[in-house]
Amino acid sequence: MDHTADLGIIVYGKDLKDLFESAALALTHLMTGAPPAPGTGTTRVSVDAGDIEDLMVRWLGEILYLFQGEEKQLSGVDIISVSPVRLDAVLETARFDPEGPEIARDIKAVTYHGIQVARRGRHWEARIILDL
Repeated sequence: MDHTADLGIIVYGKDLKDLFESAALALTHLMTGAPPAPGTGTTRVSVDAGDIEDLMVRWLGEILYLFQGEEKQLSGVDIISVSPVRLDAVLETARFDPEGPEIARDIKAVTYHGIQVARRGRHWEARIILDL
């Protein structure tokens, strides 16, 4: 998705679970530029929010924090439950070595600017802008 200041992405899913899984994996791929590494551990994540757009921003913020703050790269996602205001998931992770391969994109934040999460016919769509 064209955006003048940052990086905009559009993510699709057949349902909410698939949409949130796809968004997490897309963000990881954008940061690393590579397919997911084999997982070596798991992390349980629960996110509460005011609405579905807030949930998407907070969810991806958790993925970004794991990568930047805990040096964990997402390998897989198992969303246990998701509603417009809460998400519970188990993430399969692998250690990311910051001294290893170069980071493809240095994403600073997931923004609320222009965030859209909506059902479009038979699928769900999210439009997300990332601050680089």
